Parts: sequence; structure tokens; C-alpha cells
Amino acid sequence: MLSDIEPVNRESTASIIARQLRDAIMTGALQPGTQLGEAELAARFEVSRGPLREAMQRLVSEGLLRSERHRGLFVIDLEPGDVYDIYASRAAIERAAAIRIMRGDTDSAVAVLSEALDEMVSAADDPDPNALPESDLRFHEALVRASGSRRLVRMARTLLIETRMCLAALQRTDQHGDDRVAEHTEIIEAMKAGDEQRVLELLDAHMEDAITRLAPGSSLHSGPPPSVPADGVDIAG
Repeated sequence: MLSDIEPVNRESTASIIARQLRDAIMTGALQPGTQLGEAELAARFEVSRGPLREAMQRLVSEGLLRSERHRGLFVIDLEPGDVYDIYASRAAIERAAAIRIMRGDTDSAVAVLSEALDEMVSAADDPDPNALPESDLRFHEALVRASGSRRLVRMARTLLIETRMCLAALQRTDQHGDDRVAEHTEIIEAMKAGDEQRVLELLDAHMEDAITRLAPGSSLHSGPPPSVPADGVDIAG
């Protein structure tokens, strides 16, 4: 029955377009609130509208694009409530990943995370403003992957893209690169010491700090900020 199915060796056109649009949203090349025009994008990618529409619908399902009736597709805006939701969700996922790490192959995870930390140390001195946020993101990607849970990795994927959008705003705050490096160093040291509770506390503190900077008035402990109007201020704009 399956004899006619052949292996797919190449990434589909729609997948390639989706990946490039995803990267553009993540890095801020496509700013929050930007409307995506089919004709312009089809010409830029040099493709027909079919695979472009498929790619954009993938990003709608991932929550990175929103559809407005009779208007089209737009890059999502991130309001304070969204920032809280992203980091609170990440805290739950990364806590679960950390518990698996601490009760599994901790040494291998520490080795992987130490490499990611070395990247952060180098990025802290890089004049490129995107270097540190990107290395920060890779550290947390590595942490979730080190758990060995495919489901946690899958759940974290879109959250980490949205986090990158938040980090673009965070880099405009007062936190110095050395502070970020120190926070992640403490996480690794607690793992080396086998102190599961300390690892969880540090992860919570890391998420709490980001929420405080990006969504004042909210915290992991007190809950989300008061609701804002539909046309509320875009923190990443």
C-alpha cells in the first residue's frame, strides 16, 4: 500500500518561505504590526502565490501572523499581557526541561550549555546588537533540547521565536551583557552542584527579570498586567 511513496529529499518551497519569514519576524526585519503583501512577497521570493499562501498560513497556525478579515495578514504585536504569557509559558516548559536534566544525564547537558555560555561571553563584547539576544536564545534552546523531550522542544519552538522579538526590546533596557552572562553562569553552576531547587529558582528569577523589564506591573507571582485596549502600545515597536 505504501510502495508508491518516495522519500522527500528536499525542503518544499513553502517550507523554505516559511523559514525565511519566521527568521525575519524573529530578528525584527519584519516588525510587529507589519502587513504582508502577497504580490510584493511573491515577487521578492520569485514564486507563485500558492506556496507563499501555504507558508503564511503555517505562520498563522504558529501564532506569528494574524489574519484580519478584508485586510490581510500582519505580524503579531506584543503587548504587556503577551510578554507575561510568553515568559510564564517558557518558565513552565524550561522548569520541566531542567527537572528532566537534573534527574537524567546532567553532565552531558552541562557540557552543551557550557558551549552555549561561551557563545554568550563572546557575544557580550560583539558590537552587533543582535549577537547577545541570539546567543541568549540559543542557550535556552539548548537547555530544552538537553532534556531529551521532543514535546518540550516542540512546545518551546514558537515561544522562543516570540522571545526573540521580546529580546529585541529588552536590549534597549539597562541590563548589561555581563549581567546576562552571570545569570546563565549561575544556572550551569547549580546544575554542576546537583542543586535542582536552585536551578529552578534561577530559571524563575531569569524569567521574572525579563517580565519586569518588558511588562512593568506584572510578575510570575502576582499575575499578568491589567488588560490593555486592543490598540494598546506595542512594546516591540
